[in-house]
Amino acid sequence: MRDTASGPRVLLKRLRELMQEPLEPQERLDRIVRDIASNMVAEVCSLYVLRADSVLELYATEGLNPNAVHLAQLRLGEGLVGTIAASARPLNLSNAQEHPAFAYLPETGEEIYNSFLGVPVLRAGRTLGVLVVQNKTMRHYRDDEVEALETTAMVIAEMIATGDLARLTRPGLELDLRRPVSFTGLSFNEGVGLGHVVLHEPRIVVTNLFNEDSEEEIKRLDASLGSLRLSIDDMLERREVAFEGEHRQVLEAYRMFANDSGWVRRLEEAIRNGLTAEAAVEKVQSDMRARMLHMTDPYLRERMSDFDDLANRLLRQLMGRGPDDVAASLPKDAIVVARSMGAAELLDYPRDKLRGLVLEDGAATSHVVIVARAMGIPVAGQMKGAVSMAENGDAIIVDGEEGTIHLRPQPDLEAAYAEKVRFRARRQEVYRELRKKPSVTKDGIQVDLLMNAGLAVDLPQLAEAGAAGIGLFRTELQFMVASTFPRAEAQERLYRDVLDAARGKPVTFRTIDIGGDKVLPYFKDAAQEENPALGWRAIRLTLDRPGLLRTQIRALLKACGGRELKLMLPMVTELGEIAQAREIIDREVRHLSRFAHHLPTSLKLGAMLEVPSLLFQLDELMKAVDFVSVGSNDLFQFVMAVDRGNTQLSDRFDALSTPFLRVLKQVADAGARNQTPVTLCGELAGKPISAMALVGLGYRSISMSPASIGPVKAMLTELPLAELQAFFDDNLMAPAQKSPMRALLQAFADDRSIPL
Repeated sequence: MRDTASGPRVLLKRLRELMQEPLEPQERLDRIVRDIASNMVAEVCSLYVLRADSVLELYATEGLNPNAVHLAQLRLGEGLVGTIAASARPLNLSNAQEHPAFAYLPETGEEIYNSFLGVPVLRAGRTLGVLVVQNKTMRHYRDDEVEALETTAMVIAEMIATGDLARLTRPGLELDLRRPVSFTGLSFNEGVGLGHVVLHEPRIVVTNLFNEDSEEEIKRLDASLGSLRLSIDDMLERREVAFEGEHRQVLEAYRMFANDSGWVRRLEEAIRNGLTAEAAVEKVQSDMRARMLHMTDPYLRERMSDFDDLANRLLRQLMGRGPDDVAASLPKDAIVVARSMGAAELLDYPRDKLRGLVLEDGAATSHVVIVARAMGIPVAGQMKGAVSMAENGDAIIVDGEEGTIHLRPQPDLEAAYAEKVRFRARRQEVYRELRKKPSVTKDGIQVDLLMNAGLAVDLPQLAEAGAAGIGLFRTELQFMVASTFPRAEAQERLYRDVLDAARGKPVTFRTIDIGGDKVLPYFKDAAQEENPALGWRAIRLTLDRPGLLRTQIRALLKACGGRELKLMLPMVTELGEIAQAREIIDREVRHLSRFAHHLPTSLKLGAMLEVPSLLFQLDELMKAVDFVSVGSNDLFQFVMAVDRGNTQLSDRFDALSTPFLRVLKQVADAGARNQTPVTLCGELAGKPISAMALVGLGYRSISMSPASIGPVKAMLTELPLAELQAFFDDNLMAPAQKSPMRALLQAFADDRSIPL
């Protein structure tokens, strides 16, 4: 019985030898196609490479007219070769000329050949070219021959990726792998970043392609698969909060894929054809990704990232790699490109090297975006396909104003953006000049512009931005970046540093707001929830676990000794929760007084208005607290019934719509009526147009990211507030509007030359 794997093994061995010889690129290609033809008993072997202009160019051939090399061309989708490239699927034909896609190229002399086998040259699911064998006799190539040609194509893909073939490209042309690509999505944070790609979960680059002992490689694969399955089972059994809800569904999918016999069988076949275990994983995953990219079923396309992640996990097992030290390996101008990521993961990157963030998913109000905004880096989201098109080290531009990114940009585009960056720098200089000027409207009304913060790294921006204080200090960020619950001493130290940095300016601390999409991997007390955004989170969680809240309150009281403490409770739903929290605070005050601790000079307790139920008890709320802060992100989410993390809805409803502005005015009016200070600290405050609306509705204190203070103050100094209030009197309660409220506000600003 013939050993069908011996042919591919011999071929791969010969290719390995060729790759190690000091040959010019064209000579190496010519010898590769010659050896493939000889090994597969084919009269023709040809390699077509995809150029950036979507043309497949003949780069090497054995059997066709050699004068056609670098002259014969097919457009993507044209002919059999173009069809293979467009579909990323092999074609195996006994009579090629009868196929409806057949296109005759007279310069090649291929009309005498009947049987045809062509496979895509794939890397990370991207088609880089097509490899073809042909014979005069009519025959159907065997499955092992198809597998052998696909394996060989993988080796050629690495040659293309390393840039070896760039020297063969004619002047003015580029290969597809290096072509400039632009993506249009959504702007999540303004700014422009020029730098180099850092893939958040980088693909493992496999350099050892050919095996010496197939059975030994299969043993390595079995051992790594076993470890992978055990790690997934272990994560599922631990039932930690980080692996509940959607996270758990992903892990269940991983477990299903990791135990899929078809996947394992394809891996073993690739190894028996001569690849190492890691090269087999790379090949099978690239084949699978290419096929799934062309599927129309959205569910199957979404599962592609699960397959990718699983393959990367298996590669790390095989190659013995742990988490990389990101700080050491980052370029000085890093732009992180990710499918999605958590806020804590972004904080792992050193701020001084970050120039931008690109997300395939996400929403403007997701917490990683909020953290990025606090760090002052541009963010572009909804960039579908960016991860698979990008390579570590690629030049990239992030335009956070337009919601676009440019991979491998042309020099003229890069120069234009460099000028845009210089223009923004000049504009920032104007904002810096405004820093010490009073924050008043054109007609003299004072509006306090505060900043949001959450970590010690944010504190220098208080003075740099000219903020009137910190309107929201997110204490949970300290918990999210830690590997265990921060001890009371660490919490106290951070809170004292914040107050010292504020130099007497007001600081509002929000008690720990975890749960929902803000998970702590070390917090094992949460049960699986169908809808975590509406579940056990924020004040609900800390009232049920009072030890957690007591520790934080005690740290805050001690840190604020001799100074005012402003404390805010998140996600209050009913007034009874405020009473419960006040009881815990009073108990801690009595405890510290008993031991003669230095206590705050005053304690002001406030509530965040995020839950719509409070809208029906506004006067009672204003009397129960010392101040109220509107959390517009969650309030908008709950009022409009919009999951703020749902990418299909993230841009569907407008926070400047009339219904939501009416809600915000009710709150401002209730505060004025009860003489209770009201602040708004959501993302609405950070855009000049929405900040203008808030001031017109009656808000005299708004809190935003530090980078937003300059643009908002520039708007404020040109705002005739009396005219804006008259505008709202005419339009806010009107039964019908000719245009959306956002358009009306924009027209108001344009007519008065207010900078937005």
